[in-house]
Amino acid sequence: MRLKKIETEIEVYRFDELSESDQALVNQAKAATERSYAPYSKFQVGAALRLANNVVLQGSNQENAAYPSGLCAERVTMFYANSQYPDVAPVALAIATQTEGAFLAQPITPCGSCRQVLLESEERFRRPIEVLLYGTEYVYKLKQVRDLMPLAFDKESLV
Repeated sequence: MRLKKIETEIEVYRFDELSESDQALVNQAKAATERSYAPYSKFQVGAALRLANNVVLQGSNQENAAYPSGLCAERVTMFYANSQYPDVAPVALAIATQTEGAFLAQPITPCGSCRQVLLESEERFRRPIEVLLYGTEYVYKLKQVRDLMPLAFDKESLV
């Protein structure tokens, strides 16, 4: 037996320490939470995605009484970007969450399905997508989606 160690580097910022462009992206993710349809969980998630052409797209989670039929904010946003701008690479994604009208103190991370979709887009364009995870106490910044999934199932897994 041998041991394999996997480490993920996460930069931790206060919101006011972020660059102006990162603050603007996070603010758009926060605004997107207001358009969330979350009558069951009351867990409102917003995402904002900056593309290489500087267009910023927003999405929010959309629930359904049949839970598997709903869709997370990250996938809503990425699928919209890929359908409307199929040849433009995504470069940064911000995610914010609120419940009962208050943003969470700690950042939340995307679910497994969202991580897989985000990774596919990162690989599709052969370019890292920065990820900003907002919390009122601090913001996590990851250099790429792959940092969320060090043992990812990707196209190399299909060979």
